[in-house]
Amino acid sequence: MPLTADERAALIRRYAEGPAKLRAAFEKMPAAARQWRPAPDKWSAHEVVVHCADSESNAALRIRYLGAEKEPLIVGYDQEQWAKTFDYHGHPVDLALATVEAVRANTVPLLGRLPAETWTREGKHTESGRYTGDDWLNTYASHLEGHARQIERNLEAWSARK
Repeated sequence: MPLTADERAALIRRYAEGPAKLRAAFEKMPAAARQWRPAPDKWSAHEVVVHCADSESNAALRIRYLGAEKEPLIVGYDQEQWAKTFDYHGHPVDLALATVEAVRANTVPLLGRLPAETWTREGKHTESGRYTGDDWLNTYASHLEGHARQIERNLEAWSARK
């Protein structure tokens, strides 16, 4: 079922607010805790932020492909492999935060101008199949909020470890 205009507007507002939530969560982390992992197979707060920069860069292109391309193909990627291959701990976290903020700031105005039919146009996602603009918005409106909560959980676990 397609989203209503009001539902879409509310999700776009959440999307726009995401970078501030991510930054606020990260800035609560003491410097000593930013690269601490709660478990060997879990990401540190630093890695979460760098992941968000890569993910948001991909997301910004995905909505553009959905809006402009004929039969768009949305390519998935292995986020765990990206974190290892691109040494997320070695990447400057301040640049990653700036990337998240800039990519979203550049995409928000576009979202407000997309024609109604763009939201229901279908593309194909290599991992999940049928994929629409509404699917994209449902995913990314909450993406940074979820990662901000992940960072907050890391801080709680780091604080409780002593």
